[in-house]
Amino acid sequence: MESPEKMPRHIPVMLPETLRFLRPGPGKIFVDATLGMGGHARAILEQTPGGKLIGLDRDAGVLAEATRALGCFGKSFIPVKANFVEIDQVLERLQIGLVDGCLFDLGVSSYQLDTKERGFSYRDDVLLDMRMDQDLPCTAADLLQKLSTKELANLFRIYGEERWALRIAKFIAGFRLKHGPVERSSQLVEIIRAAIPAAARRRGGHPAKRVFQALRIAVNKELDNLSGGLAGALRRLRPGGRIVVLSYHSLEDRIVKRAFREGERGCVCPPGAPICTCGKTPFLKILTRKVLFPGDEERGRNPRAASARLRAAEKLLNQ
Repeated sequence: MESPEKMPRHIPVMLPETLRFLRPGPGKIFVDATLGMGGHARAILEQTPGGKLIGLDRDAGVLAEATRALGCFGKSFIPVKANFVEIDQVLERLQIGLVDGCLFDLGVSSYQLDTKERGFSYRDDVLLDMRMDQDLPCTAADLLQKLSTKELANLFRIYGEERWALRIAKFIAGFRLKHGPVERSSQLVEIIRAAIPAAARRRGGHPAKRVFQALRIAVNKELDNLSGGLAGALRRLRPGGRIVVLSYHSLEDRIVKRAFREGERGCVCPPGAPICTCGKTPFLKILTRKVLFPGDEERGRNPRAASARLRAAEKLLNQ
């Protein structure tokens, strides 16, 4: 096993809260749908003697690192290269029916951020890749080259919630005409700096973060996959099983909030209908009436936790 000193530094976000809601215990079966560097998975496995944890990750490099780190758990840990939208198919192949808990820790992993050549960071001069799965055909540079000004503006506005989306898209189009493709992170950062007025650049952190977020979401189809992954995980939860989701921006959190509320909602027949004809019954109980955030101490210790938010729900026993 690789020594901890050689592995990228990783601090699992909101770990005590995650364990409190998941309730690991002897013989239980869990799915870590976003294995990453395995910080959450290790803590779950340590409290689940005789159980199993299926760790999914679409990134072969991340999966290899986590597999080395968690090899000490033997057959209790089952690593699988897969997108979490495939959770149903994975469990089917493993001949596992229902599970006691599912964890989603969304967004880009520490390994991906710290591996410069993967192109996720706006702080390094690297090729704009941003693929979580290196088998995907389209990189961030590809999107910047093939999308029209209008398409780029929509992408930045919807996935990045970027106020200056159209202006940035126009500057990218102008750069392409004059200099050719935007292929490196330093090029894109300078274009964004030029496009955003100076007063706006001084507010809200790094001016490129929203555009980089938007490109990453688009390249990896993160929001589409999240809806499907949550649906699959909720189907596979046994009665009394729990799901915990850590998200890092409002777009992800809205999808999670909507999925949980839909699961908790009962009859959707029009008000005043004499009898229920929809047949819909609740199958979830929301455990976090208000979204939870990391405390001041954790945010100070781990800056990457600053934007985290946690939601949890439990499958009802009548299911």
